[in-house]
Amino acid sequence: MPQMAPINWLSLFIIFSMSFLLFNIMNYYLYIPKMPKSKLINSNKFNSMNWKW
Repeated sequence: MPQMAPINWLSLFIIFSMSFLLFNIMNYYLYIPKMPKSKLINSNKFNSMNWKW
């Protein structure tokens, strides 16, 4: 039935949009950046609170 074609295209567009958004959101929140080891070592030196009085 040609009359039902716009509803089919609309549902396909909505499904594609939702899956695209879900994929992008998952990639954004599941990405864990790797810190270089030099920054990890330097951050430990600056966090120490040794007062020399």
